[in-house]
Amino acid sequence: MKIATPLQYAENPRTAAEEIVKLEAAGLDAVWVAEAYGFDSPTVMGYLAARTERLQIGAGIINVYSRTPALIAQTGAGLDVLSEGRAILGLGASGPQVVEGWHGKPYDKPLGRTRETVELCRRIWRREIIDHHGITDMPLPAEKGGKLGKPLKFLNRPERADIPLYVAALGPANVKMTAEIADGWLPHLFVPEKAQQVWGTALAEGAALRAPERGPLEISAGTLLAVGEEAAQVRESVRPLIALYIGGMGAKGRNFYNDVARAYGYEEAAEKVQDLYLAGKKREAEAAVPAEFCELVSLCGPEGYVRERIEAFREAGVTMLNVVPVGPDPARLIEQVKNWL
Repeated sequence: MKIATPLQYAENPRTAAEEIVKLEAAGLDAVWVAEAYGFDSPTVMGYLAARTERLQIGAGIINVYSRTPALIAQTGAGLDVLSEGRAILGLGASGPQVVEGWHGKPYDKPLGRTRETVELCRRIWRREIIDHHGITDMPLPAEKGGKLGKPLKFLNRPERADIPLYVAALGPANVKMTAEIADGWLPHLFVPEKAQQVWGTALAEGAALRAPERGPLEISAGTLLAVGEEAAQVRESVRPLIALYIGGMGAKGRNFYNDVARAYGYEEAAEKVQDLYLAGKKREAEAAVPAEFCELVSLCGPEGYVRERIEAFREAGVTMLNVVPVGPDPARLIEQVKNWL
């Protein structure tokens, strides 16, 4: 099992990069760079590539609406060459709040767009001449206004022709597709004890369709990390995150995180949190998040307890533990957990 950390949204990227350099020295294997509606991830990833030497640098995630598949492939190839083969391209459909509310794009055909982007990225990195017609047209046909375009192949030679592609997925159909075509899966708000009941069938069905040369599906999941007698108090700080996602990341009936909370068995709480959050009562929404939910998604407590939680994630198939170390010495925490893996 590898150990990774997400780059936090609100931090200054330069300051955050300094911390990542320290965590790399302590044994960190990978960093995931989110963007949502903050700083774009590729710019920050390029900076991290220059500042680090060993760890993998992942986009967590680039959505498949705001950039064309060709641009996503270009970006992945550029990051991979700058990092000397350390890039991971995390993709996903994101959600209506980001896609429609921030990018102004209609949130349509999320599975088809994701599948098509994965296919086109791999073809582009293999330097095939791209003549593709689907959700994306390359080149644009005359009936859609194209006149001068012709099929092209990637101008440069990528560092790798098969950059790892991870997909963020939560719904059963999306998880099935991820297990079929992706190199890795990025689930959010992952509860290891409940993963099989929620996603077991989808993962098995996707794996049955998976090309053998892809190898086993990698899984990157986790959350807050704190070790010590007072660490149980730290897990309370995960409440705002859970409330944000199950309450505010989408409208009623179109919030995938809320759907997951319901699938975990928190139907009543999920509805209450969403109602409060959408009504602008964020503090009340946070207080309505079940304590058990906070506990099961986190790695906070005495050493023995945290080690047991890590094993629960391992038994659920997690191959990359994605943690936010909380405490006076985050590097020491990473070193400590790295020695347990």
